[in-house]
Amino acid sequence: MELLRDADIDPSPLAGKRVAIVGYGNQGRAQALNLHDSNVYVVVGLRGGSGSTIEAESAGLTTALLEDAVGSADVVMVLAPDEIHGALYREIEPYLRTGAALGFSHGLSIRFGYVAPRADLDVFLVAPKGPGTALRSLYREGKGMIALWAVHQDSTGNARDIALAYGQAIGCARAGLIASSFAEEAEADLFNEQAVVWGGVPELLIAGFDTLVAGGISPEVALLECVGELKLIAELIDERGIAGMREAISNTAELGATLGGRRIVDDGVRARMAEVLAEVRAGKFAAELSQEEAGGYARLERARDEARSTLLEKTFEKLREIEG
Repeated sequence: MELLRDADIDPSPLAGKRVAIVGYGNQGRAQALNLHDSNVYVVVGLRGGSGSTIEAESAGLTTALLEDAVGSADVVMVLAPDEIHGALYREIEPYLRTGAALGFSHGLSIRFGYVAPRADLDVFLVAPKGPGTALRSLYREGKGMIALWAVHQDSTGNARDIALAYGQAIGCARAGLIASSFAEEAEADLFNEQAVVWGGVPELLIAGFDTLVAGGISPEVALLECVGELKLIAELIDERGIAGMREAISNTAELGATLGGRRIVDDGVRARMAEVLAEVRAGKFAAELSQEEAGGYARLERARDEARSTLLEKTFEKLREIEG
């Protein structure tokens, strides 16, 4: 594993360069502000009438119409939602300078062909491994968030240096930049989202809650047991690793984990995880993401409505009100 930190990186490839941020969401806002605070000349490209204009300018950032921001930039960082990257790139391509650098924070649109970059462009990846809110708060604390970096297209011979300087400017080199590829980052991230942290873990919490309630346990106690302790284990794993976490808990909890963990996550679960990874690599998820966007996100809206109506969510809100 190649890991680089601030002392290993030359910031000069961004010196005097203009960076355009396209997409002012969770990552866009954080990266733009971090760049600004690192004394990088940054402009946020927005459509006319965008509601984000006031927000960005109130935060001290320079804004411009999308085509003007892109056309004047040496580095264009695409941080809009993945599923619109194809249409967005076709819109901005005529304005991209010859030899400009095009950056992403997720490998999906390159790995699965949403975007086919023009041959003269440098194309790089800097993917912070966490949400923009945390990226920003860590930067302000003088810390950083680890990130993956990669180069897909090196037309000028400067793509690597620009990627590393960018990762340094948003604060990630304080923690470390790990060399990867667009394919590796996209496949690992999409797998994790479905099978582990964002898909698997919440469903496990819901199943545990439902099992206890069906067994006669009150919803409040079921929530505290199955959901309330998640933050504790996450913090312990972050501090100590999984083995260290198990050594830190009680013998009762450790024996329970030893007896129950692999009974729940058995060979069948692992086989289905392998299926998810194979589907990701085959492009099935990327195709479904495009279909979801084309259909107005109907499936996501249904899933959100269903989640809000569950007993678990109602119990969560009830306990939050009690806690004040």
